[in-house]
Amino acid sequence: MVQKRKFEVWTVVSIVLLCLFLLFLVWPLFGLLQQSVFNSDGELTGANFNRFFTYVDGYYLKPIGNSLKVTICSTLVSLALGIPLAYFYSFYKLRGAKVIFVISVLCSMSAPFIGAYSWILLMGRNGLITKFLSTLLGVKVGSIYGFKGILLVQSLKFFPLVFIYMNGAFKNIDNTLMEASANMGCTGVSRLFRIVLALSMPTILAAALMVFMQAFADFGTPMVMGEGYQTFPVMIYNAYLGEGGVDRNFAAALAVVAVIITAIIFFIQKWGTNKFKFSMNALHPVEKKDCKGIGGFFMHLYSYLLIALAFLPQLYIIYLSFCNYKGSIRQPGYGFVNYQQAAKKLLGRSIKNTAVMGIIALAVIIVIAVLIAYLVVRRASTFNNAIDTIAMLPYIMPGAVVGLGLLLAFDSKPLALTGTFAIMVISFVIRRLPYTIRSATATLMQISPSIEEAAISLGASKLKTFIKITVPMMANGILSGAILSWVAIVTEMSSSIILYSNKSITLTMSTYLAILRGNDGMAAAFATILTVVTALSLLLYLRISKSEDINL
Repeated sequence: MVQKRKFEVWTVVSIVLLCLFLLFLVWPLFGLLQQSVFNSDGELTGANFNRFFTYVDGYYLKPIGNSLKVTICSTLVSLALGIPLAYFYSFYKLRGAKVIFVISVLCSMSAPFIGAYSWILLMGRNGLITKFLSTLLGVKVGSIYGFKGILLVQSLKFFPLVFIYMNGAFKNIDNTLMEASANMGCTGVSRLFRIVLALSMPTILAAALMVFMQAFADFGTPMVMGEGYQTFPVMIYNAYLGEGGVDRNFAAALAVVAVIITAIIFFIQKWGTNKFKFSMNALHPVEKKDCKGIGGFFMHLYSYLLIALAFLPQLYIIYLSFCNYKGSIRQPGYGFVNYQQAAKKLLGRSIKNTAVMGIIALAVIIVIAVLIAYLVVRRASTFNNAIDTIAMLPYIMPGAVVGLGLLLAFDSKPLALTGTFAIMVISFVIRRLPYTIRSATATLMQISPSIEEAAISLGASKLKTFIKITVPMMANGILSGAILSWVAIVTEMSSSIILYSNKSITLTMSTYLAILRGNDGMAAAFATILTVVTALSLLLYLRISKSEDINL
């Protein structure tokens, strides 16, 4: 007698998720690849890649060199700034340590182009600091535009990420190792390099990858202050929407090259991480030492100055938002003129769109992330691991690639979504899903399966056990990842600039457009509101997670 196979709901869930990823992620990426190897007449050709590699004087290769140059430098500077700060914070009792941590988190999650805009207002040709130094001291400040400006902004934006990552790694170092090294005469700077940093190498590589990926994909900073120093994401945007006209096929070829470059970097990092891979658990956490004497003074000075410098742009933008402006000209006095002007220029629509699309995207992200986490942890299989891998692909792709892929895939019937709310929500989900997946997966791994097995043994179905038992136990991890996804959604720009329309404009895009139009007062008002939303979201995260480890 043939026994009927029992219906398995999780098999259906796996198939549905795979189909969704194939439709909204794999198909757009395949469309990019297809578009890159065909010409406008639909003929198979390698002309687009040939044009890229052989154009006169390496015109198209130069932006790759620019991107790699500024990205590598930003990564190295961020590591050089962030690691000492994390070391002082983790091993010494700094005064105001909690404030340092909170401000670092706020800086790490703010929109990069806001920092670029603020530094232009501070040190641009007519910037506040530029005028002060020139008028009172006769000192001429060099140009902040181009490579130097992008490096400054990205380094101050991304070193807090290194600080946050390394803080978590340093907390896992067992104090007995530190004591043993001291007994063997290895102390001070020697112990820092030979013991502390050696034990933290996997985290250093992970932090370096995070900074590299974000710096390489950064569109707003080089767009605002590049002035001829064109980077790869800007070139992709210009190829599709620039003044030179639309060239979808060439833009697709550029996107494919971008994916290849980021994938190579990702696999190099994975190789390096595996090479230094080991497990470490601090049974005896490091006890923080008192921060006294001349050494303590310089530790505090370094920490405070670095954090102040990173937070200065956001404070200055908030200040400017209350200064009276008429267009781009600052007037005497203070008030809410900029906010009133912003209210007349799509402020209400921008906030509403950001909230509505963000909440919808977040709800979808939470559902999908919880399902994938359960499939990967509790029902591990090649099929489910493949779904998890596909879902993580956007983690290593620039936002411009995702945006362009969606635009090409859904620009015509039967799914014509260009310019709609739907395509914006889809891009938010695809781009920011990895944050919540990783957080939910890490949380579920710490929950013993015996609790679920007990519920099933008492007569509860697997689905009911999942909804009533498993999901509530995952709540903190889900919420932590969801809030980080929310912050990333609110500040999303690189894909939105390709996909948005006047009807689906977001707060980030309104801020960016006000900057482009030179309306400093209105731009400051938009940017301040965006900063406040980001700050409140992150403070909520810190309150819920009650942790100083952020899984980005």
